[in-house]
Amino acid sequence: MLKKWSLQKALTSVSLLLLWSTSFAIPPAHQLDELPILEPEAQHGTVSQRVTSYFTRYHFTNAELDNAMSEQILERYLEMLDYSKMFLLQSDIDQTVEYRHLFDEMINSGKLKPAYAIYDKALKRRFERYVYALSLLDAEQPFDFEQEGDKYYFQRDDAQWPADLDELNELWRQRVKYDALNLTMTGKSWEEVVDTLGKRYNNALKRLAQTNSEDVFQTLMNAFARSVEAHTSYLSPANAERFEQNMNLSLEGIGAVLQAEFDYTVIRSLVPGGPADKSGALAPDDKIVAVGQGEDSKTEFVDIVGWRLDDVVELIKGPKGTTVRLQVIKANQPAGATTREVAIIRDKVKLEDRAAKAEVKIPDSGEYAGRKMGVISIPGFYNNLTSDVIALIDKMNGEQVEGLIIDLRGNGGGALNEAISLTGLFIDQGPVVQVAQAGGRKEVSRDNDGQTYYQGPLVVMVDRYSASASEIFAAALQDYGRAVIVGENTYGKGTVQQHRGLARRFDFFDKALGSVQYTIAKFYRINGGSTQLRGVTPDILYPAYTDAEAFGESSQDNALPWDQLEPAPYSEVGVFSDAQLSAWQQRVDSRIPTNPELVYILEDIEEYQKNKDQIWVSLVLSERQAKEQAENAKKLARTNQRLLRLGLQPVDNLDAVTDEITKQIPEFDPYLSETVKLSFDIIEANKLALN
Repeated sequence: MLKKWSLQKALTSVSLLLLWSTSFAIPPAHQLDELPILEPEAQHGTVSQRVTSYFTRYHFTNAELDNAMSEQILERYLEMLDYSKMFLLQSDIDQTVEYRHLFDEMINSGKLKPAYAIYDKALKRRFERYVYALSLLDAEQPFDFEQEGDKYYFQRDDAQWPADLDELNELWRQRVKYDALNLTMTGKSWEEVVDTLGKRYNNALKRLAQTNSEDVFQTLMNAFARSVEAHTSYLSPANAERFEQNMNLSLEGIGAVLQAEFDYTVIRSLVPGGPADKSGALAPDDKIVAVGQGEDSKTEFVDIVGWRLDDVVELIKGPKGTTVRLQVIKANQPAGATTREVAIIRDKVKLEDRAAKAEVKIPDSGEYAGRKMGVISIPGFYNNLTSDVIALIDKMNGEQVEGLIIDLRGNGGGALNEAISLTGLFIDQGPVVQVAQAGGRKEVSRDNDGQTYYQGPLVVMVDRYSASASEIFAAALQDYGRAVIVGENTYGKGTVQQHRGLARRFDFFDKALGSVQYTIAKFYRINGGSTQLRGVTPDILYPAYTDAEAFGESSQDNALPWDQLEPAPYSEVGVFSDAQLSAWQQRVDSRIPTNPELVYILEDIEEYQKNKDQIWVSLVLSERQAKEQAENAKKLARTNQRLLRLGLQPVDNLDAVTDEITKQIPEFDPYLSETVKLSFDIIEANKLALN
């Protein structure tokens, strides 16, 4: 049962904090009692027991719900309630110790009240913190943004819980000052800063008032799920319905699968061919922190940090042809980094946009000028992919290309049967992937058609976003010696998930029961090694933006380990010697300094590596402005270098880069450009070997 929330009364009281007065009073303590009273609902005990059954009896790991698991669940539960350690005090954490060996019994029995009590304490602490944040805005003078050495520590994973209220208040002084400084740097006056942050923090209070019992239950069940394994989860009834409807394909929007991760809305995956995917500006694990509507860059962004996922989805989706603007923290940036603005025109995802595509690449200069290389880009392993690729191979053969590049960058996987049949186009027959299930049962999936559709030179491009079915395809061709794999280490997702609803035919609950997703099997290469965790290591490595420690399966908490089986019987169809691969790697490395776009990437990687461990951001305005000016100067220099290479006139500032100028600057894909050259290197080496 939820106690009725007198929202208007609370918000009226809180809004007084925004008035310019020297007298400030925190709202009376009894208002905390008007937050919703959260208790387990009738169905939650049954759902908890059914979730336990799925996770312990049918999961690949046959997880055991015992005291050790109970400790992990409590730890993850607290992390989900306060991942930044900016709400709860050490004394609050100490009070939960008595439950460390009771979570297993609670979940197994469905008697969940202690977990609700912990959530209730966290909810009250959040209320208190946002009230305090509002109090910091009630000052006659703005923050001193030239206070030397002042910093905001945005990453507190390894920090201790605040010992007392004074320490917690200092953390929030830094947090509010950080928010205010970011707005100040956009040109807002102090009055505008106060107004914007006042709305933001009041909205946070409003969202706290809308917390319901299912929010608590979902948090608890996912603390359990993630203690079992990284890709195991509980979906609330609303999320289960969205999963079933495949919302991002049926609704007009940006074509991205979103997930709530602590206080952030995170892009879990992009729908191939969708508006977000085609923008080229978003990627998995990017964090969306604010949303704006329309093309006008002056319209106000709505801060969504801490929002419910349902509310964020409603804000982002919209009619076809309209524009949504997102402020994003990239996956390889820390939480305190400067956001990037991305404008996306909403649209429906069309099947043809998801399909594989082919083009002929012809170098216009250098030793391979005028020669033809075919490129087939595969955004996902969809049904009938293999048939489409056969048609594209025929088309490329008609263009008399000398070889093929299969581009799997950003391909998050899809249908396993298509990965197997696609592999079969490039080998006669043989095993493609091994699948091990719980209990030790093993299956070997094969290509049995006895024919090779394409026998020419083959290179496969991968990156850190290539996962699952992409890794199976690339690994098989690498093990057979059929293709040279180039790029960066793949994601490393070598697990198979199953989705199951929790409702039963004779249930009589008033509310829906949701569903679970859990891991039932692991993929293994034909050489015996798993694609789990380690992914596929390319034969030829390119400079990589992403950091394996920060992105990929190896960065996931509680991911299943790498292991291996006995190799499947197979015969290599080709062999690339270490000497050959080394020579080709040297060719790539020697060309990088001659490719300005790759040089830019190396510079950015160096900058990232230098700053990746910094867990704070300066709260000194002049320092932040100097950094921003340096970034803009770098962008301007690169823009002018590109213009000069195209024979165009340089510009004085970034504002002078008009749409007409932008249209004349082509989209650069230095990795593909280098892969075309490498493919010709391989062809020439094979010619020499035959002679």
